[in-house]
Amino acid sequence: MALRQQLIQKLEQRLSPQQIQLMKLLQVPTMELDQRIKQELEENPALEEGQELDDDDFDAQDDDYDSDNDDEDFDISDYLDDDIADYKTQANNQSKDDEERVIPLSGEQSFQERLTEQLHLLYLNEKQFIIADLIIGNLDESGYLNRAIDAIVDDLAFSMNIEASEQEVAEVLTLVQELEPAGVGARNLQECLLLQLKRKQDGDIVRFTALKIVEQFFEEFTKKHYERIAKKLEIEDQDLKEAIDEILRCNPKPGGSMREAAKNHQQIIPDFTLLEHEGRLELSLNSRNAPDLKVNRDYENMLRSYAEGAKSSKADKEAFQFVKQKLDGAKWFIDAIKQRQQTLLLTMGAILEYQEAYFLTGDETKLKPMILKDIADMIELDISTVSRVANSKYVQTNYGIFSLKYFFSESLSTDSGEEVSTREVKKILSDAIAAEDKHNPLTDEKLMDLLKEKGYNIARRTVAKYREQLQIPVARMRKEL
Repeated sequence: MALRQQLIQKLEQRLSPQQIQLMKLLQVPTMELDQRIKQELEENPALEEGQELDDDDFDAQDDDYDSDNDDEDFDISDYLDDDIADYKTQANNQSKDDEERVIPLSGEQSFQERLTEQLHLLYLNEKQFIIADLIIGNLDESGYLNRAIDAIVDDLAFSMNIEASEQEVAEVLTLVQELEPAGVGARNLQECLLLQLKRKQDGDIVRFTALKIVEQFFEEFTKKHYERIAKKLEIEDQDLKEAIDEILRCNPKPGGSMREAAKNHQQIIPDFTLLEHEGRLELSLNSRNAPDLKVNRDYENMLRSYAEGAKSSKADKEAFQFVKQKLDGAKWFIDAIKQRQQTLLLTMGAILEYQEAYFLTGDETKLKPMILKDIADMIELDISTVSRVANSKYVQTNYGIFSLKYFFSESLSTDSGEEVSTREVKKILSDAIAAEDKHNPLTDEKLMDLLKEKGYNIARRTVAKYREQLQIPVARMRKEL
């Protein structure tokens, strides 16, 4: 294939480092911004905390500094020399007789570790212990064994060179299912409930009925065909209700109860504070979003002195480039933080203006339909910028803390042609379902008719979609005795 040359003209959009830095800062929440600022302070010595001083204040401080340090020379090569041996930078301020005190850190035990501890309390031989340990290692987060018995037999043969029959593995699994919490080691929900109900058996007729329901009529129980269960067991509705309540008290995820203590809970720090004062809304930005940062004046003087000098040697040129790079980075970062503050306030101010009726009353039905383009047009910014601001940002109001994404919703037309927020429709749906007769819950058809009576022209499949978004089950699953 012959080589050839050709001229191509094309248009590309290239972002400057400052623009990239601003976009990254826009989408981080307040908690991450603190870490980002600390990281930048550690990496850039030309950036420091504190308010920017006026020139007069700085000149006065500079004169005092010069009068005290006339005889001292500053050599930047001390900061650029990477050939210093490690032993020269180490220090040991303790004698051999000093006692070393270490504060221990507590570590949360895993679910499998707690079960393995219980294995040592059982009378197991070495082979049974290995099988039990392998079974525990295959349990999922909910405490279920989702691996078949024959697959565990293959694992023992190929991975550990241990021959075991399916019957031996099943016997050990029975022992594992006796561990705490009750229901652990089950292979499905039905077995999990049975393990828990069997432990509660103490001659009580309610628990005996509950056990029979799970054993013989589990499918009818899951589909809430209560009339069929009552007819086959020949029991009254009250007896059936007590048995159902006993089943519902069981834990469907026994492994999850041991993980609650180790669960990480995310701490939310609101980026904005919106309070009502005498009928007026006052918006303020969290002080953590407006840190006091300034450029180190010593580095500015250093750059000025190197710029006025000859920079004849290679070391002087490297020092000049090093100081200039750090100063530019510090100024870019400070400008990006300020732009972030302005963009956040500008965007939240537009949301406040658009949804003022909601912020004054707290009534969810007052929310107007609003999309990213509506706010972007108001503040004359790109939609992607508004999206970055709304991402992971929270506002504290008199009615709670909300994510900015909460105020964005699509529109829906009423019979009169008025556009309303889909969140308003969801609110009406959730209120209607909360007030329904649980013995005869509202179907999607009835909910559709209810909305049409209120003037909302909406199809049944749309009602089903909104109900699923609200995580509300179908009418049959909401039925109670």
